[in-house]
Amino acid sequence: MATVTRVDKRTYSAINPTSIFTSCSFHDSVVLVSYLVLLFSSTITPSFGVSGVGEESGSYPEILRDEAVARLHQLGRVSDGDGYLERTFMSPAALRAGNLIREWMEDAGLRTWVDCLGNVHGRVEGRNASAEALLMGSHLDTVVDGGKFDGALGIVSVLSALKVLKVNGKLGELSRPVEVIAFSDEEGVRYQSTFLGSAAVAGILPVSALKISDKSDVTIEDALKKNSIEITEEHLLQLKYDPKSVWGYVEIHIEQGPVLEWVGFPLAVVEGIAGQTRIKVTMRGSQGHAGTVPMSMRHDPMAAAAEAIYSLESLCKSPQDFLSFDGHCKSFSMESLSASLVCTVGEISTWPSASNVIPGQVTFTVDLRTIDDMGREAVVYEFSNQVYKICDRRSVSCTIDRKHDAGAVICDSELSSKLKSAAYIGLKRMTGADIEDEIPVLMSGAGHDAMALSHLTKVGMLFVRCRGGISHSPEEHVLDDDVWASGLAILAFIETQL
Repeated sequence: MATVTRVDKRTYSAINPTSIFTSCSFHDSVVLVSYLVLLFSSTITPSFGVSGVGEESGSYPEILRDEAVARLHQLGRVSDGDGYLERTFMSPAALRAGNLIREWMEDAGLRTWVDCLGNVHGRVEGRNASAEALLMGSHLDTVVDGGKFDGALGIVSVLSALKVLKVNGKLGELSRPVEVIAFSDEEGVRYQSTFLGSAAVAGILPVSALKISDKSDVTIEDALKKNSIEITEEHLLQLKYDPKSVWGYVEIHIEQGPVLEWVGFPLAVVEGIAGQTRIKVTMRGSQGHAGTVPMSMRHDPMAAAAEAIYSLESLCKSPQDFLSFDGHCKSFSMESLSASLVCTVGEISTWPSASNVIPGQVTFTVDLRTIDDMGREAVVYEFSNQVYKICDRRSVSCTIDRKHDAGAVICDSELSSKLKSAAYIGLKRMTGADIEDEIPVLMSGAGHDAMALSHLTKVGMLFVRCRGGISHSPEEHVLDDDVWASGLAILAFIETQL
């Protein structure tokens, strides 16, 4: 019998997040999550652990833990980078990763194919091929110098669960088709446009996207053709799934935050996903000699960019100091916006980028996220006004391009309830003990393929604990037993379709 180490109730009796999250409103939960992320951001030893676990009946550690972990490490070595992990849309490593995932899909008993946008599909029809299908999966691409669990865990865990059903002879007993999709691009690194793969499946990717170019002026269409994938407007339209043919979409993903580690739980149900906007700001001034142009006579886009970035930080730290809401807005808008708003300048470039030259042009990106869509629009509007004022005062020109917009998504309550029950069942199978505490319910500040799929069907998500809340980093890590827990939970969820 496994023994379970739990959080000492005395250590958080004043604030028990797992009970608060499940009882508070949607917006209140966002406030609490944001508060906890700020308050408990240090690495804490997980308090939900397993010791003395044997070959518990129905726990399948050899497939759901040992093989799954080995596959995650194997996939983590498939990279375009030398000494770091990088897989971007249609890169050589992305293609190798897709082939590897396709092998694992076939090992789980699935029929496989690759669509015209590079998404890798694996499907089992079950007893009723005409029934609405359950879609599951995540993305196979990574950020530059990323971690091996982001995206990959959501693919590997599902395939491991389906392999268990195959081994037990139950794969053909599913009441509806189950389709696993490894999406070709979620991160948007190469083309600065996220959710290319899932947006195509959901039918929200415009045909014009095929003409988007990367830094080498290679369009999405060209990248696909280079890899023997013909893509036309007709092909893209045909890629969209019929909403009537889909029952729902479920995604497993690492939390990418520290809350689960603090509350001492390996799994959480996701209540919703923050909306996001990505902006590219370009400022142009007068390029000149660093030693001969007086400070008072400069039109320096670098100085203008620095002021704009600082103003963005001030706006996002204290939006209530800059924004005002009229009577049409609900009273909680400012509170939820202040609690969930995060803004990041993650990329900046200059031309000609020389130490003795006043730049002629500076470009930087802005990533803005919050669960309040109305508040997000207000922040974008206010920031744009500030940028134009700064550029006007400093006599530099500026352009602001919105590169990506995604509204906040609320997960389906039915799917969330089923995932919560599945998490209980999975953890009980793993530990051999009843789970006394509530499964946490969290918001996601990170974007996921579920955001795009929400335009097609109802969505649900399950979060898995990651060490220190670290993600998009080689330090990203998930405990072997937490990989096991995610596999058991998704197995229990899929078993509801038997």
